[in-house]
Amino acid sequence: MIDTPHLVDQYCHGVLRTELGLGTFEAHLGAHLGGAVLPAAGTTFFDTQTGFAVRRWCPPLLGLEPHCPPARYLARRRELGAAEAGRRLLRASGISAYLVDTGLPGDLTPPAELGAAGAAEAHEVVRLEPLAERVADASDTVEAFLAGLTEAVHGAAEDAVAFSSAAGARDGLAALPEPPGPAEVRGAAGRWLAGRAAGGPVTDPVLLRHLLWIAVTAGRPLQLHTEDPASLRGFAAATAGLGTDLVLLHRYPYHRAAAHLTGLHPHVYADLGPVLAHTGARAAAVLAEVLERAPFGKLLFSSGAQGLPELHVVAASTFRSALGRVLGEWVMEGAWSRTDAQRVATMIAADNAKRVYRLAGSR
Repeated sequence: MIDTPHLVDQYCHGVLRTELGLGTFEAHLGAHLGGAVLPAAGTTFFDTQTGFAVRRWCPPLLGLEPHCPPARYLARRRELGAAEAGRRLLRASGISAYLVDTGLPGDLTPPAELGAAGAAEAHEVVRLEPLAERVADASDTVEAFLAGLTEAVHGAAEDAVAFSSAAGARDGLAALPEPPGPAEVRGAAGRWLAGRAAGGPVTDPVLLRHLLWIAVTAGRPLQLHTEDPASLRGFAAATAGLGTDLVLLHRYPYHRAAAHLTGLHPHVYADLGPVLAHTGARAAAVLAEVLERAPFGKLLFSSGAQGLPELHVVAASTFRSALGRVLGEWVMEGAWSRTDAQRVATMIAADNAKRVYRLAGSR
């Protein structure tokens, strides 16, 4: 038996505090799947691998039988109340530390509140784009904005364990991975500030590249949302040897490419969470494909959960089940020793994240 009693959730968001009806619950299931906010007429997001996994793993934690109908599950959830249901779900997940990206809008629990609900440690991951937008709101000149941007990123590094960004998914980074020049940055900042409505997002590719390179100098790991890791090959090569680790997030179905990239560069790591949660009953097969290419010290568990505590449970349960099946089979075949299998399982579940994010105090 492969034992992973403690997990470090190296990338997640807070959970909702409000009671949820079927429509709201499904909307958050859909968001986690990366698709539409609402299912098509006559269909349901419960009819997905993630939806089936919710019905398998979560009802027993609330006193129901596995695979009970969604309506019955949600009725029980409302009967307990959002806070109590969330507490039961989070504490049963076996997650002992959360790394929480606080950059999304909405009434989501901050790190301390999520940690208290789950009886776990919690640390903040600062998303770069909202940070830049807050600096812009407080700046009246291009010079003030650019100076404030560097100061804000380096200041955030004093308390955050990592930065995150969605800029890695943009084509501009693939074409031009190196840092932009000062004149190019000033011009881009001037154009963006002049045309920006209050609260408008950072979309200029030059500014996004500049923001990433500030983060590279700030001394914290940089988590990059990416669809196809091939778009980050140039950036990975350009940042090699600079002392900042890159962690590739949310890259299914390009998990083989991400695994390959972790083997090319010492500072590149890959996140496993949503890759396994999205594939549900097929998670063991997908995990085996990742383990074909990636060095085992380069893989990190996460849930990628947002809004629903059920997603923490699904990610943790699916990960444990898939890991146990894959490594257990290799042990039975004699390809691995049980000692090595347990060591690798512990690395991926928690120890790799503790090393990358310097979580010395984590269980």
